[in-house]
Amino acid sequence: MNQASAYPWREAGAAPFISIKNVTKRFGNFTAVDDISLDIYKGELFGLLGGSGCGKTTLLRMLAGFETPTSGSISIDGADMTDVPPYERPVNMMFQSYALFPHMSVEKNIAYGLKRDGVPNGEVKDRVADMLSMVELTDFGKRKPRQLSGGQRQRVALARALVKRPKVLLLDEPLAALDKRLREQTQFELMNIQDRTGVTFVVVTHDQEEAMTLSTRIAVMDGGKFMQIGEPADIYENPATKYIANFIGSANLIPVTVADRQQEHLQLQHEQSNTMFDAITEQEVVAGDKTTLALRPEKILIDKAPLQECDNQIQGTVKEIAYLGKISTYRVDTTLGMTLEVTAPNQVRAAASGMGQRIEWDDEVYLGWNNHSAILLNS
Repeated sequence: MNQASAYPWREAGAAPFISIKNVTKRFGNFTAVDDISLDIYKGELFGLLGGSGCGKTTLLRMLAGFETPTSGSISIDGADMTDVPPYERPVNMMFQSYALFPHMSVEKNIAYGLKRDGVPNGEVKDRVADMLSMVELTDFGKRKPRQLSGGQRQRVALARALVKRPKVLLLDEPLAALDKRLREQTQFELMNIQDRTGVTFVVVTHDQEEAMTLSTRIAVMDGGKFMQIGEPADIYENPATKYIANFIGSANLIPVTVADRQQEHLQLQHEQSNTMFDAITEQEVVAGDKTTLALRPEKILIDKAPLQECDNQIQGTVKEIAYLGKISTYRVDTTLGMTLEVTAPNQVRAAASGMGQRIEWDDEVYLGWNNHSAILLNS
């Protein structure tokens, strides 16, 4: 794949493969999806991310044709899908439960849709064999679903969805039934299969890490609306709102007032402690504006000694520690009168900070960060 076509959403004038325009879906007096528009490009692995009841599954079902928009339109590959029934759409859907037929072998499960469509037996056999090879289950074709692990059943369901060669594959919480280790492994398998087939994937998930790992782009939904659409790194590093900052990962939100601005350099004053912070931003704020300094926990350094090379530094007392193996998370009561969360890699065995010093409960510590590490959020 060449560099230009790898990111079509960055190209001016690129034609979308899926176009959702001003779509609303109401159930009685309840609005599940509220006047949303979205373009998805061919070959994307697009993530719809949000909590329960945000509207993401309803949107997926409208793409599949299982629900009809109250207003607005949906097109796929240039064709209006508004009045097209599910079985005539160039779409297949993989359900969270996998919905495999327990009495059929793996081969017959995968072949089921092809046989229903009247595909010749010879072609069915070849396409099923290709799918089994792609999902690395060639030796499992004669087994029943009950004889497979959760990860293997997930791959059978994926093969069954892809064997009909849909233009779009819709996946509703595809990894939710797997344990954490298998889920992480399967994420990469899913990405590799999508890359090999070139099929456009639209994935619904409530898992932020899963969405960040899988997706070329993500639409974060809440209350039936899109809160932010973008590449994972953009959404994480530049959240549009406080809601996004806390929903995608976590963030320390420090209320400040702009004391001074010199081009992109800001002096910010904490509202309660009068502590001054140095920040760099291109946002349009001026002296006197009240705003919020958002700081990711991993952007903060923690040590029992002063951090000489940091642009900003405060002191505090460690009140909670969560040891998570490769990282530790600290909750520190600071001189700002608020608790900040800090994460640090466990780079030294039995040490809890990147500086090699063990930090314990009730230790007095220094927290520091550079002026480009935080962002400003006004909403």
